[in-house]
Amino acid sequence: MSFLDRLTRCPHAFDPERGQDALAALPDLPPALSDVVAGAAGCSPYLADLLRREAAWIVPAFDDPEAAVATLLKGIPLIALDTLPLALREAKRRIALITALADLGGVWPLETVTQVLSDFADAAVQAAITQLVAAEVARGKLPAGGDPALACGMVVLAMGKMGAGELNYSSDIDLICLFDETQFDPDDYHEVRAAFIRVTRKMTAILSEMRDGGYVFRTDLRLRPDASVTPVCLSMETAERYYESVGRTWERAAYIKARACAGDIPAGNRFLKTLRPFVWRKHLDFAAIQDAHDMRLRIRNHKGLHGPLVLEGHNIKLGRGGIREIEFFTQTRQLIAGGRDPDLRARGTYEGLIHLANADWLPQETAQRLYDHYSAHRELEHRLQMINDAQTQTLPTDAEGFARLAAFMGQEVDAFRAELTARLDDVHQLTEGFFAPDQPTATPKSDWGAATIARWHSYPALRSARASEIFDRLVPGIMARLQEAAKPEEALAQFDGFLAGLPAGVQLFSLFEANPQLTQLIVDICATAPALAQYLSRNAGVLDAVIGGTFFSDWPGAEALQTELSALLASIDDYESQLIATRRWAKEWHFRIGVHHLRGLIDADQSSVQYAALASAVTAALWPVIVAEFARKHGPPPGRGGAVVAMGSLGAGHLTATSDLDLIVIYDACGQEASDGRRPLATRPYFARLTQALVTALSAPMSEGRLYEVDMRLRPSGRQGPVATALAAFTDYQRTEAWTWEHLALTRAHVVAGDPELQADIEGFRQTLLQEKSQGATIIADVVDMRRRIAEAKPDTNLWDMKIGPGRMQDIELFAQTAALRAGAPVRDLQGQFAVGVAGGWLNAADVQALSQAAALFWRLQTLARLLTGEVMNIDTLGEGAKRLVLRQTQTQTVAELAERIEHAAERSAQIISGALDVS
Repeated sequence: MSFLDRLTRCPHAFDPERGQDALAALPDLPPALSDVVAGAAGCSPYLADLLRREAAWIVPAFDDPEAAVATLLKGIPLIALDTLPLALREAKRRIALITALADLGGVWPLETVTQVLSDFADAAVQAAITQLVAAEVARGKLPAGGDPALACGMVVLAMGKMGAGELNYSSDIDLICLFDETQFDPDDYHEVRAAFIRVTRKMTAILSEMRDGGYVFRTDLRLRPDASVTPVCLSMETAERYYESVGRTWERAAYIKARACAGDIPAGNRFLKTLRPFVWRKHLDFAAIQDAHDMRLRIRNHKGLHGPLVLEGHNIKLGRGGIREIEFFTQTRQLIAGGRDPDLRARGTYEGLIHLANADWLPQETAQRLYDHYSAHRELEHRLQMINDAQTQTLPTDAEGFARLAAFMGQEVDAFRAELTARLDDVHQLTEGFFAPDQPTATPKSDWGAATIARWHSYPALRSARASEIFDRLVPGIMARLQEAAKPEEALAQFDGFLAGLPAGVQLFSLFEANPQLTQLIVDICATAPALAQYLSRNAGVLDAVIGGTFFSDWPGAEALQTELSALLASIDDYESQLIATRRWAKEWHFRIGVHHLRGLIDADQSSVQYAALASAVTAALWPVIVAEFARKHGPPPGRGGAVVAMGSLGAGHLTATSDLDLIVIYDACGQEASDGRRPLATRPYFARLTQALVTALSAPMSEGRLYEVDMRLRPSGRQGPVATALAAFTDYQRTEAWTWEHLALTRAHVVAGDPELQADIEGFRQTLLQEKSQGATIIADVVDMRRRIAEAKPDTNLWDMKIGPGRMQDIELFAQTAALRAGAPVRDLQGQFAVGVAGGWLNAADVQALSQAAALFWRLQTLARLLTGEVMNIDTLGEGAKRLVLRQTQTQTVAELAERIEHAAERSAQIISGALDVS
């Protein structure tokens, strides 16, 4: 059935005479277009009028509608100001007509229709603003300052559907008008502002006044800051201060779609860039859900849109299952995660849903269903508005109206009603649970923990009414989960400490409410790892990573981590912001390793490798940033610059959760005596201060805490030596002055940052030196002396100290380094060093196996101690959950059995080491 046939079946809605008049006025139409023209005119008095007015233009235009629109838009900037109002109204008629026919005839999809309408709005605003500003300049009413070609610093921001390129058929346009006050003399501020206010009012009149030939666009300026009391055009500085101080969530949501559409576009883009921290929060912003839900309820209350779904008189935009529900759902999801993921900052609804699905914030199928419904709703909205050019989203209230609308949509009325009802219900089902999730039904047993709960509202995190309101909804579920812990009282005490340490609560409690699985994670941590719980209370933002979608994915490796962090730092201009961002990024990965270890997803060895890979990636990615910032003041590094060398456990590729970093810096100035910069420095102080900058970048406390403590005592001459060492001095020192313990330390040295050629030279020297020193006559005697000194310095051994004592980690590692040095082998890891000892005939495989098993046990306990308590383990003070974790990960049944294993392993290791060193 043709489009016209469907319409003619609605005699009360279709006027055949209007349809015939339209065809008579437009002879020689193609059959398909004749059908659409007659149907449109017969059903819509508005379209019939447009066809009558623009008969001479529409027929050739429809041969190539895209070209016709492009020609029309191209001509708008050439229109003189005195004829602009009339010319724009004529252009609007033509745009309205061609989009209606292309829409009804199926020539253009929805996206093209809305984009053409938006493009015309841009052109109309641009023409009005530039010509009106030019007129102010010509009259001498606008002081010199801005560029006339860029509207002298005035910019118009397109908001809402215009900003997203999604204008509907009879939409108003939401605009915010601003001017860049920095382009003018401050003494001229009031005169400049007055001129731009006049321009804004005249522009609004040109666009929205109804005159002969209709109007261009109804124009709404009420989205500007504090619209009830502010002028229609504001300075950017005034607007920025408003958003920084009192901006609300709905305004943040509005700026998702904001776009500079006219005037000084570069200035507008700069302004939008300054608002990014306001719109896009650095942490996941689940508090936005409640704000959006409250806004939905206010709209429903204001419009009286409560109650069950009834199609008659239903508002397809604001009502249940309507357009606004999909937009709110998309924008709120974007606000939650867009601060962390720039890909989510899409203006369009379709792009927003697709990016959310690609980032795993909602299922692909849900995103597609919502957009299918959105497209159908928008098409229906256009049909409603085409009938009488009315800005309406209200469905008909009678059978006749529904019959006309169904025919206009190309459907039988019963099928249309059934499909529309199903779409509205499906949108409601897909979105309502997000805004108003079911409340948890878990309840604590009796009044357990009542005394602890009673003091919670005195904590800083619960000082606001909103935080208390959200948290009160969480308490039943939290208490129920705490009661399921191995030792509920211990878990409650740790949770109490976690809660007491939180500086604020609204965002975090909103995160818990929207993601109930996080509550269980917190309970698990509190019941097992008090150190990790304390870490969380100071760094609650790391929980964002758990929700990010990849938290439980496979470990990416050091190279991928460095690439990711380098890309993040490259996107940030300010040095301090780069350091803060690094801390935030590193904390999330650090927390991820701890949780994976706690949950048994990785073992102690894997966690230590990952902690070391993270530290190496941070150091390698930060070093060029530190160098660039230092060079900005003092010039590029002389010669080949400096290289950062990881020593100790970091060099060996094994760290714990609380390890510091042993680093040294080696530089090669290539004979250059000083830097060449604004404030040049001699080579030696240049690299000394650059090294201090590295230490500061890693260890200075900032708003996001510190990264690592740094220890540089392994540099030549220790504390007495310079903090950075020239390559030539380093090689000479190592060959002629260094002690055996320094050569042993070099067996684990690993260059992690710096010029690639310099890195290669340092590593080449390390390997050569180890070969040279491998035949040293005093190696064994020196190691024996070192063991004696260590034993004298710390004679008392704590059973649960896995590091210090005969046959424990420090002793085993020293012995492995001795094996590597005697073999002149460049291997850094414990097993590799033992292997070269076996290969060289100094060690036997059975002894190495015993040492390796002891080292694995000690390292497992060491990493668990640092994760659970942050210090040397005291098994007697561990909670029940932590004890169970320790026993489980060491594969022992009781604490007594574990203690026996530790003593036996240490004694056996000490015997092997002493025997190999020929010590009685």
